Amino acid sequence: MAAAPEPGEPKERKASCTSLHLSYWKSLKLLGFLDVENTPCARHSILYGSLGSVVAGFGHFLFTSRIRRSCDVGVGGFILVTLGCWFHCRYNYAKQRIQERIAREEIKKKILYEGTHLDPERKHNGSSSN
Repeated sequence: MAAAPEPGEPKERKASCTSLHLSYWKSLKLLGFLDVENTPCARHSILYGSLGSVVAGFGHFLFTSRIRRSCDVGVGGFILVTLGCWFHCRYNYAKQRIQERIAREEIKKKILYEGTHLDPERKHNGSSSN
């Protein structure tokens, strides 16, 4: 018989299908170096590339019935769609990071100058007080 766990000890949990699936995606590395979970845009680019591969290859096969050429078109579709999504997403990501940095700097300036005579939003009267 297995001994019952003491009140202070955590109970052992069985791994569920969902937790196994999530741990698989967290540890997935492509070509040994591209961490799909922690690299921005990587997961979506690869998923869209896979879909583009299937659509391009299967569409070419339906029109021509040439298996080898359809596989080549599928690989080409994967490369083109993956790279297209990757560059589009990374461009937008970099643009967003620049906008966030500018906003942070403006907030710091606002906090620093608020209530002082250097505050640009403060209305200056004609009379000066010393």
